[in-house]
Amino acid sequence: MGAKELTSDSLNEQQVLMLRLLKKPLPAADFAQIRQLDETVEDWEDKQNITKQSYERLSKEHFRSTSRKH
Repeated sequence: MGAKELTSDSLNEQQVLMLRLLKKPLPAADFAQIRQLDETVEDWEDKQNITKQSYERLSKEHFRSTSRKH
């Protein structure tokens, strides 16, 4: 069984961007900013009592607005 070559046709945009990131890592300063943002979000989640279950529940909710007919 041969390995299939990965092409941009077989990957979605996010997967391609992740591969590019791994190929050419972010500069240390950019990576530090991302880590700081991640810590800020985690602190906010803790203060708001937001858990993994909160995100799972929200992912199953319906967020579409009703259409407005004029």
